[in-house]
Amino acid sequence: MLLTVTTTHRPATDLGYLLVKHPDRQHSFDVPTGTAHVFYPQADETRCTAVLLLDVDPLRLTAGRGRGRGRGAGATPDGFTLGQYVNDRPYAASSLLSSALAKVFGSALRGSSKDRPELAATAIPLEISVPVLRCRGGAALAEQLFAPLGWAVTAAAIPLDETRPDWGDSRYVALTLRGTLRLADALNHLYVLLPVLDDAKHYWVAPDEIDKLLRAGEGWLGQHPERGLITRRYLAHRRALAGAALARLAEIRLADDAAEPDTVDTTGEQGADEEAHLPVGARRQSLAVRRRAAVLAALAETGATRVLDLGCGAGALLSDLIRDRRYTEIVGTDVSHRALEMAQRRLRLDRLPERQRNRIKLWQSALTYRDDRLRGYDAAVLMEVVEHLDPPRLPALEEAVFGHAQPATVLVTTPNAEYNVRYEGLGAGAMRHHDHRFEWSRGEFADWVERVASGYGYTAAISGVGDDDPEVGAPTQLAVFTRPVPAL
Repeated sequence: MLLTVTTTHRPATDLGYLLVKHPDRQHSFDVPTGTAHVFYPQADETRCTAVLLLDVDPLRLTAGRGRGRGRGAGATPDGFTLGQYVNDRPYAASSLLSSALAKVFGSALRGSSKDRPELAATAIPLEISVPVLRCRGGAALAEQLFAPLGWAVTAAAIPLDETRPDWGDSRYVALTLRGTLRLADALNHLYVLLPVLDDAKHYWVAPDEIDKLLRAGEGWLGQHPERGLITRRYLAHRRALAGAALARLAEIRLADDAAEPDTVDTTGEQGADEEAHLPVGARRQSLAVRRRAAVLAALAETGATRVLDLGCGAGALLSDLIRDRRYTEIVGTDVSHRALEMAQRRLRLDRLPERQRNRIKLWQSALTYRDDRLRGYDAAVLMEVVEHLDPPRLPALEEAVFGHAQPATVLVTTPNAEYNVRYEGLGAGAMRHHDHRFEWSRGEFADWVERVASGYGYTAAISGVGDDDPEVGAPTQLAVFTRPVPAL
């Protein structure tokens, strides 16, 4: 059972840092159904390929038979009587490979990299190959599931016998995916969709599989046109589990879109995703995920452990922060009580272990007023927040955050108004979200950053998030403000 990941990003050997597997070594890991091996058949500056080879132990497969209503480790979905003993599991990609991905590339799936945090947040050219994939629905379904996620898909049906074309095609496809994505996004797509295409799980599907699905599907599953099919198959057609998962997806979508008038904070501090109200054809599905990844990478570089998410909204960034153990204290604030309730449900605070729950706090607070509780933190994030304020209120926010709270680092993201011409269907002069009070050009943002930094004793650096257009720049602007450490 084989999967390859190739990049031509330079230096291509940085793939080893993202996967946390050195290209000059062969790595082996014991997994419940056998042994997983990682090695690099090619690793140079221009091209690097990592291979995950899962060597399945047939004895371990048969030892797991009987789990999951006749679909244990060796079971097949077509009711074959001897399927527990004679099957394709050692050879065709399935949920066995997904489980190996989770164990072997855990940090890469989470989008974290100690050595290359910026690269982990960056979309890079990728080519992924799965030579043999059991695909119930054929090559067309593989394209139907991967193409909406930004992949160019090549799915070729494998003939039953190359010498007997009259026998037709087998149930297997050779899958190749090409695209420019974050490695974490690519691996999470595979983690979910490999068992979906196979339409079988090698283990009993329990309620905690819902959390696994939503965690791996964060940022893309809720918007996928085939989310219903994906959810049902991933949860082994267990109707109650699929219904619960789809209900939670719908709640997350509602929270992120903030589509109802009473969920939109009239003071402009909710920080809803600015693309929620773009025409459907104009949305960049991965931008919200890439923006959060860029913020997380910038935070990691600061060495911060106590972090404020100011204008946290429904808690999208908070859910990323709480999964990273480096953050010992996390505070989310919002002026909207309803937004904080959504964040609490999203984080499932009532189900977290006490130690985890004690790391995070949710406070109702307005960013245009001084709040003594916010003083003394290592870093503060204002992600898609400032554009929701009326311009005359910006000085009050600046004084409250930079003057009174004075975190050592402040990260600010906001739309780049110049990029709006690249959104098909967005009228001239229109903004990306109905609640935006303004959107800055790159020059206007740079002027604001310089004024705030010099006025409150910070230095600042500006970068872009998303695909960089040579004429209009990146869709999102990111500024990192840093307060100099006083000399001893």
